[in-house]
Amino acid sequence: MDFAHSERSLDFQHRMNQFMEECVYPAEPVYARQRREAADPHEHPQVVEDLKQEARSRGLWNLFLPNDEVHGAGLSNLEYAPIAEICGRSIEIAPESINCSAPDTGNMEVLHMFGTPEQQERWLHPLLEGEIRSCFGMTEPAVASSDATNMQATIQRDGDEYVVNGRKWWSTGAADPRCKVAIVMGVSNPDGPKYARHSMILVPFDSPGVTVERHLTVLGYDDQHGHPVVRYENVRVPKENLIHEEGQGFAVAQARLGPGRIHHCMRAIGMSQRALELMIDRVANRVAFGAPIADRGVIREWIALSSVEIEQARLLTLKAAWMMDNVGNKAARKEIAAIKVVAARMAGQVIDRAIQSFGAAGLSGDFPLAAMYAHARTLRFVDGPDEVHLRAIGRQEINARAGMPAPVGAFD
Repeated sequence: MDFAHSERSLDFQHRMNQFMEECVYPAEPVYARQRREAADPHEHPQVVEDLKQEARSRGLWNLFLPNDEVHGAGLSNLEYAPIAEICGRSIEIAPESINCSAPDTGNMEVLHMFGTPEQQERWLHPLLEGEIRSCFGMTEPAVASSDATNMQATIQRDGDEYVVNGRKWWSTGAADPRCKVAIVMGVSNPDGPKYARHSMILVPFDSPGVTVERHLTVLGYDDQHGHPVVRYENVRVPKENLIHEEGQGFAVAQARLGPGRIHHCMRAIGMSQRALELMIDRVANRVAFGAPIADRGVIREWIALSSVEIEQARLLTLKAAWMMDNVGNKAARKEIAAIKVVAARMAGQVIDRAIQSFGAAGLSGDFPLAAMYAHARTLRFVDGPDEVHLRAIGRQEINARAGMPAPVGAFD
């Protein structure tokens, strides 16, 4: 198992770090100002479009599609992982600047793997060009969505059309005026086997019957792309909009979510690394009770623990990426579940320590830590709550031991 960075990955890391230093970090206050001055909180700030043009000119575009040199850089999951980590240092604008932000990345992967040529022409190509945005409709407000088989939305065949009905929430990206299409998951075969009852379908966002009911905040934050509640009421779309085949919604979802979890985890690690650096800089320059805060034993312990925890999460995530590249997503499912738990929890702990080291200033909007904390807390739900992943890991561990001989003396 070799985690050594390839020459290609090192080159992209170098260029990405340059782009961050020269363009992204200086753009952060500009982005914040443009959002404050916008008439609509979901209006797209021009500075992001400027960053996208600059990123494309530097060859930093669509880096997330594994081993696809036609549409991106052709990086493997292991090669892309450190790029995603660098992006996580400026979570609001860096991923979109290189066209590697959720939920578009997952939706592009779905269309890339399962889309028909017509679907790819209409939706995938504009997404790859960064011309439009998209959303993903899976989670529902009226059921416990940790068990996706609870889903109540329906996708019913009616002649040459499908009729979509249901309410989805946490539809990330749906508030953005550039959101032009939703990938919606719903029940299409109610009498089928448990995991063959659901399908996915493309719903143009301007279709009659699609309504954004309201916008959800995240711990009080209303991000630019939004996470709305969306109602689909007798929405008719052509049968050609079905993704893959009827009853294959769960299979498509698993293919979508595996790589996405790697991306989320690496970005969480980058965000945590920046929080640690902010903490170190802060305590080195503040004096309390006659000495620099950095001299206090508890502060040094926070720094040490944070450093260790970040590195543990990083190595586990790199292992998962290596396994995805070498043995496939299915064989790596335990490692993918593990990093989803570890990285999200680690990010919350590290950022919490950084906030504490800043004093009350850490709670303010003067520094990025409060927004980081809100984002990190969401990661314990994104792509499935911690408890679902832990349940899967526990089941795999128990099954792996099934039939193994008991240790000598175990029943003495």
